[in-house]
Amino acid sequence: MSAAPGADRTERLLIGGEWTEPDGGHHDVLDPATEEIVGRAPEASTAQVRAATEAARAAFGPWSRTTPELRARVLDHTARLLRERLAPYAELAQRESGATTATARAMQVGVAAARFARYARGALEPVETPLPPQVNPAGPMGKAAVIGAYAARRPVGVVACITSYNNPWANPAGKIAPALAMGNTVVVKPAPQDPLSVYRLAETLQEALDEAGAPPGVVNVVSGTSAETGAAAVAAPETDMVSFTGSTAVGRAIAEECGRGMKRQLMELGGKGAALVFDDLDDAGLDAAVAGIGTTFSFYSGQICTAPTRVLVQRSLHDRLVDRLARYARRLPVGDPRARGTVVGPVISAAHRDRVESYLALGRAEGARPVIGGQRPDGPDTARGFYVAPALFADCTPGMRIVREEIFGPVVVVLPFDDEEEAVALANDSDYGLLDYVWSGDVARAFRVAARLRAGGVGVNTVGRNMEAPFGGFKQSGVGRDVGSYALHAYSEVQSVVWTG
Repeated sequence: MSAAPGADRTERLLIGGEWTEPDGGHHDVLDPATEEIVGRAPEASTAQVRAATEAARAAFGPWSRTTPELRARVLDHTARLLRERLAPYAELAQRESGATTATARAMQVGVAAARFARYARGALEPVETPLPPQVNPAGPMGKAAVIGAYAARRPVGVVACITSYNNPWANPAGKIAPALAMGNTVVVKPAPQDPLSVYRLAETLQEALDEAGAPPGVVNVVSGTSAETGAAAVAAPETDMVSFTGSTAVGRAIAEECGRGMKRQLMELGGKGAALVFDDLDDAGLDAAVAGIGTTFSFYSGQICTAPTRVLVQRSLHDRLVDRLARYARRLPVGDPRARGTVVGPVISAAHRDRVESYLALGRAEGARPVIGGQRPDGPDTARGFYVAPALFADCTPGMRIVREEIFGPVVVVLPFDDEEEAVALANDSDYGLLDYVWSGDVARAFRVAARLRAGGVGVNTVGRNMEAPFGGFKQSGVGRDVGSYALHAYSEVQSVVWTG
């Protein structure tokens, strides 16, 4: 295995404000586009994970008592440093995650900086909500009195943040920043495929913390390829809450452990987003639907839980939509994410490419019609690396595994429906319920259908997101809501305070 230029950095763990050599050595982090070594990530022992949770517990008291203004300054300073270092940080993000240049800059490092800036403001949001006074008559509890009350949000404590590989900047930033804004401390366990970005993020945040005179241990980072690393962070008695982004299977295991310890949870799990496309669309509306659905092919190479992977189209429009989706996929350049014009880069690893390809084979075996794609691209830019060409299946039925299970790759499946009732029934016939989408030329219909979908979010004629809107899933897509002010609520407990006037 060759090393990429500059791939000579060997990371250390961050525990209690100190950069610490790992007990378990290191593992290589590979560039999924070239298979070259990007750097070496540390392997924490379970004892070191426990040391990190203990450090976070020791820091919680003094950090939670800091002023909101100090926490805001720390987060804002971090945002400024991230923006100043955008170019080298985006290059690292690209090399270890396989993101295209535009995605690495804008959607990874850029969004991470935006989230720290957002929660710098969030640290200053009021935490008390006044409640109506209550007039109590004289009785067994005492004299007549007016009882005042307010509800206040308080920090939960130590939060274990277990992050996903598909966005090693925005995902951890979306957990760390609101948690710190509320006065919590964190132990971060990054995904083993691309943890180097998380260490750069933590290094930047630690600079801001040190300059502010924060106690050591506000942020800690421990990594490893073994499931024991994350399990130790979840099970540690110092951990009060777990914030996890990843598969539903792992989320279940975490939820079981949290249940035993009565620990708070924020779970953003799998998705199999339904895109409902109605035949009242004009040509421009159909083009917009194709472009929106086509983000499954291009954005993170389909490695995103919010993707509209399951397309439900009104029967009279079925053939036209399939044809346009196929033409759209054919026009997408697949290759080196550093090359100008590349839209579809690699998936994260050889193992994940094998998983996606196993679903492609399964779809053919189940009787779905492969319309386009799914092969390993044949070209000089893709001779090495973990590439899968965007794939489209038609003639699918609701019971097929490629229709029901999350593939997490550039694969779209299409099913026809006859009327609105059938469309809603098909959309809701899923274990998942994260984000669904409705494309219709009839706005009243679109909002009527959206209200019936069992999903945490619905996009009406768009795949765009409002970053103040609550984010989370129904059913097996997760527990809880974050983003915007909702994240501040997610990382806090509610305390009531009453008094007699």
